[in-house]
Amino acid sequence: MSNTTTNVLIVGVGGQGTLLTSRIIAQVAVQMGYDVKVSEVHGMAQRGGSVVSQVRYGDKVNAPIIKKGDADVILGFEKIETARWLDYLKKDGMVIINNQRVNPLPVMTGKAKYPDNIHEKIAEKIKKTFIVDASEIATRCGSIKAANVVLVGLLSGASNLPDDEVEKAIREIVPSKALDINLAAYKEGRRLFSELAE
Repeated sequence: MSNTTTNVLIVGVGGQGTLLTSRIIAQVAVQMGYDVKVSEVHGMAQRGGSVVSQVRYGDKVNAPIIKKGDADVILGFEKIETARWLDYLKKDGMVIINNQRVNPLPVMTGKAKYPDNIHEKIAEKIKKTFIVDASEIATRCGSIKAANVVLVGLLSGASNLPDDEVEKAIREIVPSKALDINLAAYKEGRRLFSELAE
């Protein structure tokens, strides 16, 4: 194990599985013998409200909060939410984004406009950006609700989270009725990362 701490920031809106994702990543790190700290912030405790999870793991992690400029990876479940948190990414950090749009309340009420091409603007700013249609992939696997686990697959392919440990964590955490769909979604995310990384 290295002496460094890995910082993963997971951002999205309520109902997208950000909290389940943080549980999976934290469980994998525990299985690997790391010290793990998790912090969760719920902007609104309902579907559509901003939700942010922070997972930090390493030999010794002193605090659960990721400071601005310290995130190694941002897993973005929604494009605007991802853009809001870019200041937290390290200079050489990576962004993995689900190309999904969830209209915030000001857009739904006509008081604001959803920004055009926001994912392209993120990709221009951050060299290591992977934009994927995780929702579409998850739907092909059996349920759009597994889009979060597609992103876990991409993260696993891009990081030090071993495939077998991630699968073990998914089996432990995901309810049995959704397990096969989530395992398929995870494998598709991992496969997709190897294609994108070529």
